[in-house]
Amino acid sequence: MDILKRIDRDAERWLLLMFYVMLVITMAIEVIRRELFAYSSIWGEEIVRYSFIYLAWIGAAAAVKERAHIRIDVIMHYLGPRPKALLYIFGDLVMFGVAIIALYWSLETVHVSAKFGSVTDGLRISKVWFLMSVPIGFALMIWRLLQSFVRDFRSLRDGTAVFEGDKLFD
Repeated sequence: MDILKRIDRDAERWLLLMFYVMLVITMAIEVIRRELFAYSSIWGEEIVRYSFIYLAWIGAAAAVKERAHIRIDVIMHYLGPRPKALLYIFGDLVMFGVAIIALYWSLETVHVSAKFGSVTDGLRISKVWFLMSVPIGFALMIWRLLQSFVRDFRSLRDGTAVFEGDKLFD
């Protein structure tokens, strides 16, 4: 069970690190190739592009987990624990609804790509692998929102302070 807790705690961090390193190394190789050899490859640009897309969607899920997404929380400073928890739950419910709809439509896009067998220009790999970044990101967001609901309902039940995440400017 310890491994599941570690995956739950660190999955997004490790995935973000992996895609970031892949992006930086590929970009560095492509810059060196372009500057020293006056040659660049189409596959390098594709790896960087698709790594960045995965980075963005997994990062969005990590932001939901840590409540690090952008929000205006001026009013939150004047609310007690119960109204604050209710407001966070409401915001998460709205985000949950949007994520469910977006997950459905992003899976539709993946399905169409798989049906017609589209491939990338340089790598000649099925675009399904890269289009899956969107549903994976939304599925991770939904999972993190479900965890947030449990955490917030416990805070509401116990009357304790709701988890607000780290502040950017304090």
